[in-house]
Amino acid sequence: MRTLLIDNHDSYTYNLYQLIAVTSGVAPVVVYNDDPHWDDLDLGEFDAAVISPGPGNPEHAEDFGHSATILRRHELPVLGVCLGHQGIGSFFGGRVDPAPRARHGHISVVRHCGEDLFEGIPNPFRVVRYHSLHVPEPLPPDLLTLATSEDGVVMGLRHRVLPRWGVQFHPESVSTEHGRELIANFLRLARESAAESIEIRERRGLPQVTNSPGPQARWRVIDAEVDASTVAREVFDRHERMFWLDSARVVEGMGRFSFLGAQLGAAGETLSYRIDDGFVRVHTDTGSHTESGSIFDALDRRLRIPVIGADALPFDLTGGYVGYFGYELKSECGMNRDHRAETPDALWIRADHLVVIDHEQHRTYVVAIGTSADAVADLRWLEDTTRLLRTRPAADPDGHDTDIESGPRTVDFAEVEKYARPRAEYLAALDRIEDRLLAGDSYEVCMTNMLHLPATYEDAESDLDAYIRLRTVNPAPYAAFLRADGITVFCSSPERFLRITRDRVVESKPIKGTAPRGATPAEDENLRAALQSDPKTQAENLMIVDLLRNDLGRVCRIGSVSVPRYMSTETYATVHQLVSTVRGELAEDVGALDCVRACFPGGSMTGAPKLRTTDIIGELETEARGVYSGTLGYLGCNGTADLNIVIRTAVRSGDSVLIGAGGAIVLDSDPTAEYEEMLLKAAALVRVFAAAETALAGGGRRG
Repeated sequence: MRTLLIDNHDSYTYNLYQLIAVTSGVAPVVVYNDDPHWDDLDLGEFDAAVISPGPGNPEHAEDFGHSATILRRHELPVLGVCLGHQGIGSFFGGRVDPAPRARHGHISVVRHCGEDLFEGIPNPFRVVRYHSLHVPEPLPPDLLTLATSEDGVVMGLRHRVLPRWGVQFHPESVSTEHGRELIANFLRLARESAAESIEIRERRGLPQVTNSPGPQARWRVIDAEVDASTVAREVFDRHERMFWLDSARVVEGMGRFSFLGAQLGAAGETLSYRIDDGFVRVHTDTGSHTESGSIFDALDRRLRIPVIGADALPFDLTGGYVGYFGYELKSECGMNRDHRAETPDALWIRADHLVVIDHEQHRTYVVAIGTSADAVADLRWLEDTTRLLRTRPAADPDGHDTDIESGPRTVDFAEVEKYARPRAEYLAALDRIEDRLLAGDSYEVCMTNMLHLPATYEDAESDLDAYIRLRTVNPAPYAAFLRADGITVFCSSPERFLRITRDRVVESKPIKGTAPRGATPAEDENLRAALQSDPKTQAENLMIVDLLRNDLGRVCRIGSVSVPRYMSTETYATVHQLVSTVRGELAEDVGALDCVRACFPGGSMTGAPKLRTTDIIGELETEARGVYSGTLGYLGCNGTADLNIVIRTAVRSGDSVLIGAGGAIVLDSDPTAEYEEMLLKAAALVRVFAAAETALAGGGRRG
């Protein structure tokens, strides 16, 4: 059965896509509501259409577009979801008014007629709502109410004669019950009312895969876990361009390995990219040159070259690149351009000389990757590095499980606030966000703020010192230190953006919901429990889980996207966090970079719907986010990736250090509490860099 899915630029459309595909056995065709090639579409080829949710008001042509065109095709069965539901109501003479209370990520109990669209579905059942507008009763004569919520809002309707159905709630949400049954009912009703035969669309052919031989992996193993700080200082700190993907806190299922490396050797290179340039600058030890095209093009060419002999290694980074995509690179992932960052929009270092520390098996791997022409130099580096590290002390066995009960629990908000955007200005922006939420333009807006501190360091070594202090104060499973071309990134992120394994399983672990640690064990437990049960926090997390399901649904095998872990609390040195896990299997014709582009920027740093919400963010934030809110990690030549969300991060560039912090704003948000949460998230970083500033001013710089 061929279904047309009209995408009103919503961030949950591909959750609907997956639900329709799993239910019908055929993937729907997705078309934007403003597709310039709409007139080339043969609507007669389709047996049914679904109009997706979306921002705005269906009575505004720019928000509803060709969704209205579909409603004029009286013979085509149509299901409208949320905005689509409101559009059906408006098209047939109903009103679209502000809802009695805007509901974003809210779970409601729905009672229904027990037939038609709701046949076989328990009565009542629970659904998820994301809407600021609604179609109020009394409905026009041609429309019939099928379902209502506990607050009296119409949750389901149908046309009395034409094959038109609408639901105000989101059947595709992870927390909506019986969504698949509802879609099955719609498809059954569509079959009963349509004369067209079912057609199955041919799948696209797979892209040609290069079989050219690649470089070879060579390695040595040390049967001890060498201290990572020692490796950083003694092996890689002498190099201008270095990286350290640091599992400073080891948590089961994540953070097993730490990767340290640098640009070195004849094949070593660093790729730097600014959107305005339109080319990639390639830095080598002998100079630099440019390559036309985007950073995605440059990485794609390089990552297609496989590494020989690396399958025996127990980790996935066995040749590839380590670096970051900055937030503003969203303009090359389907979103609009607003601010321009001072730092490069992307920076990636070739990872062909590595020290990898296995924190679980307590081993250290020294790895070199190169062609036969590099063999002599690579073997010499392997032997020299292995010999050095065998003489160095092993890591503290408890060093990765830094006592999360230790360290200061109180936050000096005044100390943090003096570096931030003025409180009144920030709160005014939050008021404007509330207006946009009430207007239905967004469900959730992730508002951020850049704190500016002076950089008082005089050489590269002191940057590494500052990072080592940071990983002690705030250890995290996705921490990182990256230095190249005058930029240093100090990251203590607890959040995974995307991990893609060798067997093509992709996982994201969005964080939404933060609470401070308590001063006593009892207070700490009370704060953790309150975070777990807070309705506002649950709504924030739910919205982002549904957004990630949508993003992964665009690139994953039909039926494979799942949520194996939902709203669990994780505790770190300074905060509790509410974390979920979303997982899927990549479709056959999708690679790691395709997946990154489909999901970038991470929804936990934008809000939803992503496209409209990033436009709102661009209007209200006063400067570029740069590295902050982007993603940092590795991309492997074997199709793997492990990337974080760049939060809890400072970036040194020139004579300043920038620290980004923010939070998700929903209709239940308290502006003052949101401002203080932003300061809380920045506190550990400010404590490190303000202390460093004081120490260096007093002559305490280590050299």
